Amino acid sequence: MTGYGHVVGQFEDKEIIVEIRCLNSKVNDFRMKIPNLYKQKELDIRKILNDTIVRGKLDVTITVASPTGEDEYTLDKNMIQSLHRQILNLGIDLSNTDILNAILKFPNVITSNESVINDEEFAYVTKLLQEAIVKLNEFRSIEGITIETDMNLRIDLILKALVAIEVFDQDRISLLKEKMMKSLTANFSSENIDKNRFEQELLYYLERLDITEEKVRLKQHCDYFLQEVANDQVSKSKKLNFISQEIGREINTLGAKAQHSSIQKIVVGMKDELEKIKEQLANIL
Repeated sequence: MTGYGHVVGQFEDKEIIVEIRCLNSKVNDFRMKIPNLYKQKELDIRKILNDTIVRGKLDVTITVASPTGEDEYTLDKNMIQSLHRQILNLGIDLSNTDILNAILKFPNVITSNESVINDEEFAYVTKLLQEAIVKLNEFRSIEGITIETDMNLRIDLILKALVAIEVFDQDRISLLKEKMMKSLTANFSSENIDKNRFEQELLYYLERLDITEEKVRLKQHCDYFLQEVANDQVSKSKKLNFISQEIGREINTLGAKAQHSSIQKIVVGMKDELEKIKEQLANIL
């Protein structure tokens, strides 16, 4: 599920900004962009994220701005000047060479001003991080309610379509009987037709095309789906995926057995609603 959390705070003379962006993922996958000073606490930050966020691909950014202009890195000016002078003294044509970029790649030209973060500052950063996580989860909850409403609507439409099938089911049986009788009379004289045998074969054929069990199971699966959507379990996409697969099997069997154009049209509509449900399931936890 997508989500966004953004918090700004002030610690002493530093403005600290915590921003979290989230996309749905099968596992927790964190990409972090944090100040060099905070890298010593990266494992602690990751643990907080793991403990409070359920499945997500996260981009976590912590930005620190200080009016004193304290920098994380310092350039060694004397070394840069010395290296520049020595390179020029080589007497080589360097007109097409980025000398500065080459010098900056030398060891120890850039030095870190990293120090140990104090406990008070990290405690404040942790507080901001947790506030951002709360906002992220609230964002995801709002999206979840929207998805839940949509999936409930789709299931309701499938159940209404199932009721509509009932209207055509008896008509379907009568049409099948009539179709078989017409086929027999078109190829054989009525004197050669064994009515008793015809009734036996008809019953056998109709039993194979009976859709009562499929209708019962489809309603049970739909009711179970709605029940699972409504429960308080945080992560439920796997179970809902399994139930949707069972719903799909019953719908497909209905279509295969229908032998009735109106029922097959209804089945196509059911499949369309189920595909929309599956698209939503890809976006939930």
